[in-house]
Amino acid sequence: MAQQGWHIGVIGGSGLYAPGSLDDEQSISVRSPFGEPSGPVTTGSLNGIRFTFLARHGEGHRLSPSTVNYRANIDVLKRCGVTDIVALSAIGSLREPIRPGEFIAIDQLIDRTVLRERSFFGEGLVAHVSLADPTCPLLSERVVDAAEQAGVPTHRGGCYVAIEGPQFSTRAESHMYREWGADVIGMTAMPEARLAREAELPYALLGMVTDYDCWRENDEAVDVAQVLEVAQENAAKARLSLRKLASSLPPERPANAIDRALDNAIITPRRFWKPDIAARLDAVAGRLFRAV
Repeated sequence: MAQQGWHIGVIGGSGLYAPGSLDDEQSISVRSPFGEPSGPVTTGSLNGIRFTFLARHGEGHRLSPSTVNYRANIDVLKRCGVTDIVALSAIGSLREPIRPGEFIAIDQLIDRTVLRERSFFGEGLVAHVSLADPTCPLLSERVVDAAEQAGVPTHRGGCYVAIEGPQFSTRAESHMYREWGADVIGMTAMPEARLAREAELPYALLGMVTDYDCWRENDEAVDVAQVLEVAQENAAKARLSLRKLASSLPPERPANAIDRALDNAIITPRRFWKPDIAARLDAVAGRLFRAV
């Protein structure tokens, strides 16, 4: 697999609606055959590395976790030429040592969402990608190192349970998720991570802890005002972490096995692939359609 340059796609979550100052910054609207993305992308460079930013919830946080068009968002980033995705998400903690204001690099996910489109495939072209390790360990390691260089206490690894929302969990659910082995809770990592894998994009998820979920019996219930206050503080830390990431990346991006995640995933024989499906998947799976 040949080397290529870095182009980092950043998906900003609650409290992080802009990437900060980028060199040669410009805002671009990109269309997707999967519908409307959350908004335009902001693209530019940090330390000579191309970054393209997309606010997950849109301008003014107008999209709930269930109404974000995750397929369009990932498709648009792929169309922009990103090679890797760093997702930043506000999360609640299910473990005492994972404190508000700290970050955690997620390495496992439990999907409890039910209302969202989960795949680019299935409509005349079936694919089954491996998702045993839903985030990229190599990219996650770089992201953790960058956050630590930015002075943010960051946990290396943890399990994120993705709930549908938009309500926060009940106390009974919070205790159940802890018994399942989940360390943090949020509403947006799925199907985002699934779709990034189908698009052959290494995906790192940096969770920004805003609160303890409601499993702590003596605490008040989760409060949106508190969450947003800490989220704003975390956003500044996240921007600095991205700058540290840009300055720490090697000049050339090494090949990653996820770059070819679809090689053995598509089960539908090529003779049954239809032109309209190929057109819709021209960004996500264009490499395969161009192959002889």
